[in-house]
Amino acid sequence: MRAGETFDPQAAVQRLREARRRASRALVEPAPPTPQDPPAVVGKAGRNLTQAIGVGVGLIVVLLASLYFDIRIFVALVAIVIGAGMWELARAVTLRGIRIPLIPLWVGGAGMMVSAWVAGPSALLMAFALTCGAVLVWRVVDGGGLEAVRDASTTMFVAAYLPFLASFAVLIARRDDGPWAVLAFVAIVVASDTGGYIAGVLFGKHPMSPSISPKKSWEGFAGSQTLAIIVGIAFALFALDLPFWVGALMGLCGVLAGTIGDLGESLIKRDLGLKDMGTVLPGHGGIMDRLDSLLATVPVVYLVLELLS
Repeated sequence: MRAGETFDPQAAVQRLREARRRASRALVEPAPPTPQDPPAVVGKAGRNLTQAIGVGVGLIVVLLASLYFDIRIFVALVAIVIGAGMWELARAVTLRGIRIPLIPLWVGGAGMMVSAWVAGPSALLMAFALTCGAVLVWRVVDGGGLEAVRDASTTMFVAAYLPFLASFAVLIARRDDGPWAVLAFVAIVVASDTGGYIAGVLFGKHPMSPSISPKKSWEGFAGSQTLAIIVGIAFALFALDLPFWVGALMGLCGVLAGTIGDLGESLIKRDLGLKDMGTVLPGHGGIMDRLDSLLATVPVVYLVLELLS
């Protein structure tokens, strides 16, 4: 403010809102078109197999290293990946004119995971409620009306979809058998994807939901169930000291939840007109394209372990 000028509250609020809008545009830009994979290396299921396998192996190595050295490293990795996923999803929804306030979402997401690690499920629920309240206030201060309601409700959905669900992985990690339990959860999801891919490529003839995800078949679903149940039983017997039927239940319920999560994310992408959420993970798409089944599966595995172990 220059000398001799009087302070104008309305002008100050307007400048603050304009600064927020500029910051929001700088953080969240529309997602670029997803490049197509070269035809020579794309398999029957539509993936670049060389890239997909390489990236998948790299992610597994990072996961194993974090579980081996210190489980807290795994918790930190979850927070970083989920933060990137929130940015990716916020960028994608700008295609529908929706603005997600990332700053309170990032802070609230980190608070959920810290609360889950330190104090358990009750603290996680409290942190989620506080995050929703903060998001609503933040967006209303930036301007009211129907747009504010739309933006705030979408942001609350993102808070529930990403950091809240991911915090169940933190709850699993804080168990006495945390590293093995986390590894069992991830192995069930990997087995589901692998079994479904192999069975779908070899035998897939009956689409599960052609209007949402044309490449998913009932034969692939059966392959997912078979391999995930086998892996769940193996972890229950040899790593978690649980009855075989608990492992079978983890595999069964994990595939059901993961399939719903995968179809749900496909529905979001179809509504946004996207093939993939991004290109961060070559051969896989974006971060959200890998998180969809993981996020849906983790609370189910957590509940099975908590109720039956």
